[in-house]
Amino acid sequence: MNSTTIRQAFLDFFRTKGHQIVPSAPMVIKNDPTLMFTNAGMNQFKDLFLGNREAAFKRVADTQKCLRVSGKHNDLEEVGIDTYHHTMFEMLGNWSFGDYFKKEAIEWGWEFLTEVVKIQKDRMYVTVFEGDSKEGLEKDSEAFAYWKALIPADRILMGSRKDNFWEMGDTGPCGPCSEIHVDLRDDAERKLVPGDKLVNTGNPLVIEIWNLVFIQYNRQTNGQLNALPALHVDTGMGFERLCMVLQGKKSNYDTDVFQPLIHHIAGLADKEYGKDVKADIAMRVIADHVRAISFAIADGQLPSNVKAGYVIRRILRRAVRYGYTFLGFKDPFLFTLVPVLINQMGTVFPELISQKDLIINVMKEEEIAFLRTLATGIQKFNGYLASRIPLPASRIEGSFAFELFDTYGFPIDLTQLMAREAGWEVDMDGFLKGLEEQKTRSRQAASVQTSDWIVLVEDAEMPEFVGYDALKIETEITKYRKVITKGQELYHIVLEQTPFYAESGGQVGDKGWLISGDIKTEILDTVKENDLIIHICASFPFKPEEPVVAEVDALKRRNIANNHSATHLMHSALRKLLGTHVEQKGSMVDDEHLRFDFTHFSKLSKEEIESVENIVNAKIRENIPLLEERAMPIEEAKKMGAMALFGEKYGDFVRVVTFDPAFSVEFCGGTHVPASGQIGIFKIISESAIAAGVRRIEAITAEKAESWFYEKLRLLDEVSETLKNPKDLLKGLKNLVEENQSLRKDAAELAKIKVGQVRADLLKKVVAINGINYISAKLDLDSEILKNLAFELRSAAEQVFIVFANETDGKVGLTVAISDSLVKEGKLNAGNIIREIAKEVQGGGGGQPHIATAGGKNPAGIPAALEKAREIVSRNS
Repeated sequence: MNSTTIRQAFLDFFRTKGHQIVPSAPMVIKNDPTLMFTNAGMNQFKDLFLGNREAAFKRVADTQKCLRVSGKHNDLEEVGIDTYHHTMFEMLGNWSFGDYFKKEAIEWGWEFLTEVVKIQKDRMYVTVFEGDSKEGLEKDSEAFAYWKALIPADRILMGSRKDNFWEMGDTGPCGPCSEIHVDLRDDAERKLVPGDKLVNTGNPLVIEIWNLVFIQYNRQTNGQLNALPALHVDTGMGFERLCMVLQGKKSNYDTDVFQPLIHHIAGLADKEYGKDVKADIAMRVIADHVRAISFAIADGQLPSNVKAGYVIRRILRRAVRYGYTFLGFKDPFLFTLVPVLINQMGTVFPELISQKDLIINVMKEEEIAFLRTLATGIQKFNGYLASRIPLPASRIEGSFAFELFDTYGFPIDLTQLMAREAGWEVDMDGFLKGLEEQKTRSRQAASVQTSDWIVLVEDAEMPEFVGYDALKIETEITKYRKVITKGQELYHIVLEQTPFYAESGGQVGDKGWLISGDIKTEILDTVKENDLIIHICASFPFKPEEPVVAEVDALKRRNIANNHSATHLMHSALRKLLGTHVEQKGSMVDDEHLRFDFTHFSKLSKEEIESVENIVNAKIRENIPLLEERAMPIEEAKKMGAMALFGEKYGDFVRVVTFDPAFSVEFCGGTHVPASGQIGIFKIISESAIAAGVRRIEAITAEKAESWFYEKLRLLDEVSETLKNPKDLLKGLKNLVEENQSLRKDAAELAKIKVGQVRADLLKKVVAINGINYISAKLDLDSEILKNLAFELRSAAEQVFIVFANETDGKVGLTVAISDSLVKEGKLNAGNIIREIAKEVQGGGGGQPHIATAGGKNPAGIPAALEKAREIVSRNS
């Protein structure tokens, strides 16, 4: 069976069992502070397990795209090394939300594997939770009994809490699980060692393919397990592993899921897969990583230096590094794999097709940038070695290796390889110390201690958001909890009804107050956690049983609405002006400004920016009333041309916001102005590139825009007054610039004459020290001129050593230059010498063996620095 048939067989089977087949959720997660990426099939159903919303369907099945590279599921460094770890993978799953339980899950799982895809029964083993006396949990006898009716008892293995008790996290829904394992070894190997001895031991050919989780408990912060009111089933089967089993392979990478990519890579490298271990690992790494990168970009996550974007950049750079080091790829190559991937998976995941150009362009640009980084790292590495020659071969400091890794993104294994080639070694203990210190800082920065919810209203409904219609209401607290983050104690509060908008869809959360009697407590932010609206405040001074007044900061909300509605108008203006290829790729709206990322492959001209502003401001002046549909069927919304927010997952019913049906119609849950005239005025303040084919506009509205214009007018008035109020201000400025340029030219000529005179004087004052022509002086020239002068003088005579000092505004500059003939002798090194003499002026510096510079903050030490340079020359000549 090919992979496409296998995937469809799974979905068709569970459709016959009454399951609704749902699409994969985006791989990039929003509205969940605990996760950056979907790392399991259950993530999109997390709020159902938590009881935050009702399930639309009691039975569901799907294939979910997942990514595991960070946090608890950190598989990145194993990917490609072994045959079964991946970053991006598909998880086939079926779920029951309070419907069927263990019996059906076990029987249907066995039926699919043995009767539909026909895996040999004698190759399979199952595990059952053995119980845990410390937790007060008994053996899962129920699951054992159901399995015993299907499979011999000697193939049912007892599993510990580690392997057979599934937990969502430190707290939350959890329960026993039952794993299905397959033994892929040859018959001869199976006779030598029974498969039951290798289950869960890490053997690459005795593998788990399906985990059936029976969610029946809720873990509290104190570790206590409480029974859930409804029982759920959550199963997950690794699609790539299932393909390996059904296609008779010993590695996931040998299946038709990966082989088209690997064949393309082998062709690019002019190598044959399976002939060289290191090359094979590189090909597997690249084949895996290009999938993860492509899906992430398609789902809206561009590579960057923060959070999820940094994870994607790490994956991409790891792929490039393996290609560079082991396959000889010195030019961008990853992006050429995208069409191959789309040909394989575009039908199942159409976002790959719709985002093809973006994926290719972003990937290529990132590759070019990282190849430049590699070149910079190599240059710095060579400079480091050169600064230590002629010292005997030694160790490269761990701190330097970590600096290359942390600051420049230079891979440590490449540093080690280059060190070995030069006859050196890397101080890995020092490197690992720096790495661990960095991880500790990151852990401390991200550390969050969350207590259990204190529930005040049992069986409370999900909070009702009423903020479209009201900014101040009386409501009650249904539950709250204490959270400590970065040493700050905060409280999370859930209300029965709330006018506070929770951060989502690019719009920041509302701020305001909770009022109880005479107590007024500030709401610092409003966020969503798995669809639960949470109000954050610094204290909890309320009597929990009493009602509270929830009041949104009306001014902030008004300004946010101005900016959000202006974003919609600008989006439509961009599409009207530039073309329908313009798609939103991200946004941020707060009370200060708006930021909008969109696809376009060239910088906007001044005329285009002005045209966008004119279109938006014209729509503002029309005072177009807001039209909104709060629960429109999603298919109906699509038919009327509503534009969707990039990377968002929508339900069956959506809110549609319209400003003139012929101009702007979008899916949107955010807050907006009642009519466009409230926005007042719109001004773009910046336009820039953030990735290949992705532009970013920042803009302001209303009072902020007015202030911007007034500031510009004030500035013009000041310039005019400075120029004595000329009739033609622009002409007056141009005349001033021309005059300044002429004076600069004259000054440069004078400086050139002065430098020439200084050069001649210095050559007359050369001192011979043991055959070396020594030149030393403190000069009244700036540091750049000094460096150029020193560079010239080192070629003006043989065996020359130059040391200059200067002082500017209390700062010291030092320059050391040495002729090539002296450098070749190996006794004098400008980089080493500058570091020594800079100590005298309380400074530091560095450079190349032939020329180096330093700075300092103690001008009084200049004579000592020059004297130390003379001593070094005397000792080494």
